Amino acid sequence: MLYNTPPTLVTAFKKKQGFTLIEVIIGIVTMSIALSIITSLLLPTTEHSAEQFHQIRAAELGQSLMNEIVGKAFDENSNMTGGKIRCGEGEISCTAHANLGPDGEASVEQYNDVDDYHGVVESDLALDNLYSGFTVSISVCNDSNYDGVCTTDDIQTAKLITITITDSFGNPINFATYRTNY
Repeated sequence: MLYNTPPTLVTAFKKKQGFTLIEVIIGIVTMSIALSIITSLLLPTTEHSAEQFHQIRAAELGQSLMNEIVGKAFDENSNMTGGKIRCGEGEISCTAHANLGPDGEASVEQYNDVDDYHGVVESDLALDNLYSGFTVSISVCNDSNYDGVCTTDDIQTAKLITITITDSFGNPINFATYRTNY
């Protein structure tokens, strides 16, 4: 008796030699649909991550400007070296609300008190290329009761400094702090 391989195994090996054209086309179509779905899900997240990068840069710029402004004297009439007498005490008066802004300084580099920055916009700050597309707006006003509403009656207690930075996507980001007369 001769021992032969069963015919079903031999024929099974001969039939499976590759994929048919229809199977290849179905595979390509399935892969393209899957990749288009994955791509459409990832695209919004990449745009959102770029927006976060711009917000971080805006926060850095805002903090830097805020540190620069708060480091200046409270008022033009205050003792710039931190003496005992402040504006609003004795014969020294503080700058009136209507006179907030530069006191004759020719450039931002020469500003020596907080209210000099009132009304400053991007072109005055000479932003470098890192912040291209950003706009900056600074306002300074008197706010004696710290409620965020500018007043004209008490000009010797505190000044509210508000910096608005608009990133290149058009999103405004606000920074605010008080500079008190001490």
